[in-house]
Amino acid sequence: MRSMISYGRQTIEEDDIEAVVRALRSDMLTQGPLVEEFEEALCSYTGAGYAVVCSNGTAALHLACLAVGLTEGDGVVTSPITFLASANAALYAGATPVFADINPLTCNIDPKMIEEKVQKTKGVRALIPVHFAGLPCDMEGIRRVARRHGLFVIEDACHALGAHWRDARGRWRTVGSCSHSDMTVFSFHPVKTMTTGEGGAITTNDEALYKRLKALRSHGVIKDASLFKRPPDGPWGYEMQGLGFNYRLTDIQSALGLSQIKKIDRFVQRRREIASLYKRLFERYHFITTPHAPEGAKSANHLYPVRIAFDKIGASKKQWFELMRDIGIGLQVHYIPVHLQPFYQDRFGYRAGDFPNAEHFYSEEVSLPIYPALTDEDVSTVAAAMISTLACAVAPRASCRRGHGLAAGA
Repeated sequence: MRSMISYGRQTIEEDDIEAVVRALRSDMLTQGPLVEEFEEALCSYTGAGYAVVCSNGTAALHLACLAVGLTEGDGVVTSPITFLASANAALYAGATPVFADINPLTCNIDPKMIEEKVQKTKGVRALIPVHFAGLPCDMEGIRRVARRHGLFVIEDACHALGAHWRDARGRWRTVGSCSHSDMTVFSFHPVKTMTTGEGGAITTNDEALYKRLKALRSHGVIKDASLFKRPPDGPWGYEMQGLGFNYRLTDIQSALGLSQIKKIDRFVQRRREIASLYKRLFERYHFITTPHAPEGAKSANHLYPVRIAFDKIGASKKQWFELMRDIGIGLQVHYIPVHLQPFYQDRFGYRAGDFPNAEHFYSEEVSLPIYPALTDEDVSTVAAAMISTLACAVAPRASCRRGHGLAAGA
């Protein structure tokens, strides 16, 4: 029996392992020089002026919300098609998440929907657009909305390290450069473009935000004596000038990050090759919609979310999903719309039907395996298994197992 083809996994090579071993043998395992080296490498890759690394992507979102001063009574507009952290981070700061529906073509938050939501909602102070699956949002449209209403923009690019987009003047922008935002947030979870095990980062071009982020990351502590509010007791002096957190990244993780960041373009290129192969394999099946790639956007392809017209072909998404798992194909769904979660419904009164584009997308979406180590043969196996099992998704599952196994599909 062959092993499961997972929907995502890290790519760790010998030089990554060697980099971590060197860090383990060094004098400092945390708060050492590799943290700043990793931050400098992120600035070099993205083109941003400053970078602050931290313990994970959720911590990065939390720090970004705190850095712009979000608090009770403030609204933060984000997408319902995202991981919970995009909305939860606003709550951590005391603010209120507000959802705007997605564009059904790109599956990213729609600037027109943002505009409508901002006009109808009092107290909105920030936008958190999510580059879903690695596809850049319409940042020019989002920035225009932000400028009209005086809003902060925090890009949730946890899916999108290595993505690019072209502006109206024809200039290519790197996600993370913050050309049209105040800050950009990344995640280095193992299934992302690159990994530090767990980890996150915020990039910005605003020096004041950078200094605030650094303090918030480490208990609110300031060590620069020139910024002290009172004379230091001695060279050991430090001041806590606000409430912060212990969201630091270690030198061990930074060592892995420094090794992995050199491979981003190679990793992303392989993801794009896999995405292209899937697209070719599915192009003659009218009931499968592959991700849209608009002109002027280069996705990082963190996910490969296909849409299957289950209703039109009379199939059960749940039954088919379980059948694929049974035969060794690991799938995932991204995401259950945040407004349908019990917490958000109980606390804010959201209900099914509030964001029809997001809900329809959820009813059809399935994420297929995509990661650099996936072979072309694996991709073909996944595609063949999909087609063969969709035909029997409405039949008794025992019958499907007998007649449409992985070998038959391949």
